[in-house]
Amino acid sequence: NLDSLADAIKAFKLRSGIEAMFRDCKTGGYNLESTSADGQRLMALILLIAIAYTCAVLAGRNSRQMGLQKYIGRLKELNRLHRRHSAFWVGLYGQLWVGAMEFWADLAHDLMRLKPSKLPYFRKGLRAMSLIQSAL
Repeated sequence: NLDSLADAIKAFKLRSGIEAMFRDCKTGGYNLESTSADGQRLMALILLIAIAYTCAVLAGRNSRQMGLQKYIGRLKELNRLHRRHSAFWVGLYGQLWVGAMEFWADLAHDLMRLKPSKLPYFRKGLRAMSLIQSAL
């Protein structure tokens, strides 16, 4: 019922983004549905999720603009036309990636001694981690 095809495509793209946000909040990241909250508690959770979601999206966009997404998750699959992960996913799991790398740092350094040819790639990952940490 829109005036032009361009307007319809624009509206559909917005709708797709809203549906992805609902999925992220309900089952894809914050699991709002499993809380069984209602009333005042539900409103407080929604507010908290909105703040956390905004922070994750901004961190993901920042990571993507800095070219760090390739360290956090695959950019795209072989026959996939669109990027694999949303800005929310990159922001949320980028922090987990940094945490895991810090946790396993000693083991990673030991492994690099076994395969020195992989050291340049490891250093790129360490640089990406420091950039993500500074962006947060």
